Amino acid sequence: MRYPLFLDLTGQPVTIIGAGKVATRKIRSLLKAGALVTVISPTITVAIRRMKNVRWIRRSYRPGDLRGARLVVAATNDLDVNRRVCAEAKRRRLLVNCAAPPEAGNFIVPSVVRRAGVTIAISTGGAAPSRAKALRKQLEKALR
Repeated sequence: MRYPLFLDLTGQPVTIIGAGKVATRKIRSLLKAGALVTVISPTITVAIRRMKNVRWIRRSYRPGDLRGARLVVAATNDLDVNRRVCAEAKRRRLLVNCAAPPEAGNFIVPSVVRRAGVTIAISTGGAAPSRAKALRKQLEKALR
């Protein structure tokens, strides 16, 4: 069972390993939360390139890259790299979210609805993400 938590990331350093579609989506929400985002990837999406306040280190992940981070996201297309990122983050006692395989990380990101000062987080514990997304869409309609 997971412990639900709303985390204040204002001014906190977050390191993202990878820069594809999943990373792009996560970076957007982290920036909205006020995080100081560093992306480590040989390439980045056009969307990330256009984002303000994102620091890009143009290379592949190396052990030690998580030094100074408070939170980590492993979002590469390489499962082995993601696992190594998660292992390093856990050794450093950091919170780490892993795009794939999700069980390699120590937290998951729920589907979120925000309306009129209310935030609702929906999670199936990773078992049925499409169900959480469907519930989120229903709640968004109900709260309009």
